Amino acid sequence: MKRHLSTLVTLGLLATALALAKSKDKTLPPYILQAHTVAVVIDPNAGIDPEDPRANQVAQKDVETALLNWGRFLPVISSAEADMIIVIRKGHGRLVDATITDPRQNNRAGVINPTDNGIGVGAQRGPQPGLGSNDGVRYPQGANPQSGAPSPQSSTPTPQLEVGGGDDWFMVYEGKVAKPLNGSPGWRYMAPDGLRPHSVPAVEEFKKAVAAAEKAAAAKKP
Repeated sequence: MKRHLSTLVTLGLLATALALAKSKDKTLPPYILQAHTVAVVIDPNAGIDPEDPRANQVAQKDVETALLNWGRFLPVISSAEADMIIVIRKGHGRLVDATITDPRQNNRAGVINPTDNGIGVGAQRGPQPGLGSNDGVRYPQGANPQSGAPSPQSSTPTPQLEVGGGDDWFMVYEGKVAKPLNGSPGWRYMAPDGLRPHSVPAVEEFKKAVAAAEKAAAAKKP
């Protein structure tokens, strides 16, 4: 058991290091630099922490507010209308945690409007369209923070055990393609407290990555 736990810790640290290295890459897929609209969705495989049941939804709104304040991309509700999809997942700060599956976390109101306080939300639109195989995210090898959970297609909340879900996740996928989450993320960031309210470090790192990529692209032009 101790050896198994040690292996999980090692894999988690390796995956985090790879993700952080990715965040410093000065090249980004063209769809990120060309995008105008972005949908922020909760990882359909993310469980609900009974001690903080709205953590993912609060983080989702914090990311949308940070994006609005940035002004580079316009947040929209429907992933079908987005040039780019950001998938977020709030970590639990624990290597192993008991959570509850509920894919209805992404059922939400349907309009985002800038307001003096950040975001205004309009009328109900219902669930997101299918995002990928089993509506799940492709994780780096050895870094899938879910273990033994049923398919999120079920609308019935179900207990599950999450392994390796200590860090906050922020992953960027191409929008307006079939099953977008079946592809690999064009940029990702994993870190403890990466979705911290107000400052949202993951968005700040993404801003730096976009700025570096735009500078590198401009330097290549004759």
